[in-house]
Amino acid sequence: MDNKVYIFDTTLRDGEQVPGCQLNTVEKIELAKALETLGVDIIEAGFPISSPGDFNSVVEISKAVTWPTVCALSRAVPKDIDMAAESLRYAKHPRIHTGIGTSPYHIKYKFGSSEEEILERAVSAVKYAKKYVEDVEFYAEDAGRTDNEYLARVVEAVIKAGATVVNIPDTTGYCLPDEYGAKIKYLMEHVEGIDKAIISTHCHNDLGMATANTMAGLLNGARQAEVTINGVGERAGNTSLEEIAMILKSHSSLDLHTNINTRRIFSISRSVSSLMNMPIQPNKAIVGKNAFAHSSGIHQDGVLKNLSTYEIIDPHDVGIDDNSIVLTARSGRAALKYRLAVNGVDVDGEKLDAIYDKFLRLADKKKELGDEDILALAGAEHHTKHITVDYMQATCGIGVRPVSTVGLDIAGEKFEAASSGNGPFDAAVKAIRKIIDRSAVIKELTIQSISKGEDDCCKVHMQVEYEGRPYYGFGSDTDIVAATVEAYIDCMNKFPSRSHSSS
Repeated sequence: MDNKVYIFDTTLRDGEQVPGCQLNTVEKIELAKALETLGVDIIEAGFPISSPGDFNSVVEISKAVTWPTVCALSRAVPKDIDMAAESLRYAKHPRIHTGIGTSPYHIKYKFGSSEEEILERAVSAVKYAKKYVEDVEFYAEDAGRTDNEYLARVVEAVIKAGATVVNIPDTTGYCLPDEYGAKIKYLMEHVEGIDKAIISTHCHNDLGMATANTMAGLLNGARQAEVTINGVGERAGNTSLEEIAMILKSHSSLDLHTNINTRRIFSISRSVSSLMNMPIQPNKAIVGKNAFAHSSGIHQDGVLKNLSTYEIIDPHDVGIDDNSIVLTARSGRAALKYRLAVNGVDVDGEKLDAIYDKFLRLADKKKELGDEDILALAGAEHHTKHITVDYMQATCGIGVRPVSTVGLDIAGEKFEAASSGNGPFDAAVKAIRKIIDRSAVIKELTIQSISKGEDDCCKVHMQVEYEGRPYYGFGSDTDIVAATVEAYIDCMNKFPSRSHSSS
C-alpha cells in the first residue's frame, strides 16, 4: 500500500462555514496560494451551488493555483454537479466531491427514504459526475453512525460506478478512535475493489477526538486526510492540518508521510486566524501561543540544557523561531539568568541568588514578570537609554495614507523624521530608521490591556532580532502606537553600543 497520506484541505469550504468567518474571493485566493506553497494536495475551494460568491471563488482559485487538485462540493443532485463542473472549468486538476447521507438518522429523518433508494442515488450521482471529470470523490455523510455492512455496500457500489476517492466522514464527531479505526479496517477487508480508490477520513471535533479518529483511520488503511488550518470548521471544528502533519513527522516509525512543508505552518496559521477573525486558543497544539512556552522551573531548566527534555517538536520545524521561557512564580534560577542575559545583564553565584529571592517575592504577586520587572530587580532599571522619544505624531484614517512624525533624543542630540507606511506604527518605524540606520527585524509583538474604561492603558511586549540575536522591549501608553514605538526604542537601547548614524 502507498504510504503517502494525501492532505485534502477544506479550510475554504468546511472551515469557512463558521458564522462570522466568511472570506471574500480575494482572501480565498490569498489562502489558496498559501496552501499550495504549504504543499496541500487537494484544495476544497467551495460549494458552488450555495451562492454566486462561492461559485466565483472556485472559478478564481482554479485559475490561481497550479499543481494542487481543486475540488468543488455538491450534493447527489444533477444541478449541483452541473454547477460544480462549470466552476471547475479552469482547474488544471479538477475533482467533483459529491455524496449523500447514509446513516439511519439521515435516511429516515433527512430524506424520508430507504437504504436501497439512497444506494441508487449514490451510484447515480457518481456516474453523472464522471461525465464531467475523471476524479470523483464520494462522501457517505454521517458514515460514523452508519452500519458497517450497509456502508460497505455503498462504498463498493460507488467505486464500481467510478469513484476515485471515497470519504468516510464522522460528521457529528461521535465515534471513538477504536470504533472509527475499526470501521475503516472493515471497509478495507470487506469491500471488493477497495484498492481502486483512496479511502479518506473527514472527522469533526464535537467530542474532541477529530485528530485521534483521523489517525485511527490512517493507521487502518485510509490514505487521505480531510483537514483545516487551526482546526476551523462548523461547531467544534475539523481535524487540524498542523496536528496530523506533525504527528506523522514526529512518528517516523509509522512510515506515513505527507507533502507538507511544515516550516510554513505557523505563518499560514496566523493568516487564517487574521483573515477569519478567529483567535487561536493559547494552548492549541502546534500553533498556540503556549505550544512552545515553558513556565515550570523544572521544565525551563531542562529545556535550557537540552530541548529534547521537554520538546518533541523543534519550533523551527513549524516556522517558529524559538521556544518561549515565561517567567512566573514557578520559574527557576536558570530561566531568570537566561532572560537577564537576553537583556544584557550577566549575573551568577550569590548575586543571582539575591535577585532570585526578590524575583520569587514579586512573582507571588504578579501572574507573569516582564523584562522591565527583572531588570528592576537586578538594579538595571536605570540602564542607560541613549535613545528616548521626544514626541510621536501619527495621522491615519479611511482613505488617508498613514504618516508618522517622530522626534528622538540621541545622547542629548535632537533628531526628527517623518515617513508614510502600511499603518501608523509601520510609518513610525520607517521614520526612526531614517534617523538611525540600525534596522532590526520585528519577530513578535504582543499588545495587552492593563486597565479598563475609556482611558484604557495598554502594554506592548516586543521581540526583535538584530545581528542574529533576540532583544526584548517594553512600552506602555494609553495610545497603542505610542506604546509600540516605546517598545521598539526600548529594544534598540539594548543593542551593543556603537555610534548612531543619523541624517
